[in-house]
Amino acid sequence: MSRAPHAVVSTSLRPRAALLPHPTDIWNALPAPMLLLAPDGRVALANVACETFLNSSQSQLIERGWESLFPEDSPLRAVVDEARLARHDIAAYDMLIEFTGGRRVRADVLLGILPDAEGWLALSFQPRAVTSLVDRQIGHQGAARSAVGVAAMLAHEIKNPLSGIRGAAQLLSSSVDEDGQELTTLIVSEVDRVADLIDRMEGFTDTRPRTLAPENIHAVLSHVRKLAEAGFGAGIAFRERYDPSLPLVMGDHDALIQAFLNLVKNAVEASPPQGKITLTTAFRQGFRVRQPGSGRSVSLPLEVCVIDEGEGAPVHIADHLFEPFVSARRGGTGLGLAQVAKVVGDHGGVIEYDRRDGKTTFRILLPVASA
Repeated sequence: MSRAPHAVVSTSLRPRAALLPHPTDIWNALPAPMLLLAPDGRVALANVACETFLNSSQSQLIERGWESLFPEDSPLRAVVDEARLARHDIAAYDMLIEFTGGRRVRADVLLGILPDAEGWLALSFQPRAVTSLVDRQIGHQGAARSAVGVAAMLAHEIKNPLSGIRGAAQLLSSSVDEDGQELTTLIVSEVDRVADLIDRMEGFTDTRPRTLAPENIHAVLSHVRKLAEAGFGAGIAFRERYDPSLPLVMGDHDALIQAFLNLVKNAVEASPPQGKITLTTAFRQGFRVRQPGSGRSVSLPLEVCVIDEGEGAPVHIADHLFEPFVSARRGGTGLGLAQVAKVVGDHGGVIEYDRRDGKTTFRILLPVASA
């Protein structure tokens, strides 16, 4: 009985072995600062991001130990000891980490037990500067959506009756004495003030997608500066620090002008007499935000800052500045910054408030126009 011939497989069809990068290259490519701690607490590995975060090289960390960077009563030491004793993963969010030199950083601290490696720990840091920005941006978008519902209700339920009240007051003014006319004039002026407030809120009710086109952000800022210098900012000195090579932004021209005009007006009102307002632009490569619901990461390299020398917002409202009806100014409506947050969100960008070194900065990050 003859035997069946063996199947022959061509060597050209065999899959080639994938060229995997070296584990050290993968470790150093991780964007989050990470330490690998041996069972005795010594540093075995520190990636490049961690060297930057701790301001110490891997060789220094191995030689001197990571504990030398922090005070004896540091909560970071305590949470590492807890993870080692309990032998389970630990996550400590928004921890205030103080270094021996006085530097203070807020970060999420994540500790993981290495499986099949008794006593080994992976220590990871996530600085809160980025996570807080994303959290606040999501909050800004939620606040803007809330304002949409409030504005729509007020426009429908209040604005229409106002015209009737105003008309009745004007009719009464022709049949009353001088004192009565003074009262009817007061009614008309107050009705006009409320109507103006409703008009401003109606900007939140338009939820239609904006028509975006490539725009030169410097042309937008130049127009805003001219409007400010000719009106409410006549006594203020304006300075510009622009990156001349900045690419175009995908934007709605009129909406961007209104948003930056609101920011500049806010800066003027916060500035001391003869104060200065600085407008800056820059290209910040590498900042990306994951869009809620889509899972897609979007790059926001175009940065615009409006900087004033005012006192800044009170601490208790600093985290709520972009919510409607929140204002640091007596008599303010609290709608200007909420409107700015809505416009920035409509453009897929983020806005951040920062106060340091005696200056207040509103920073906007926007996507660039595609080629």
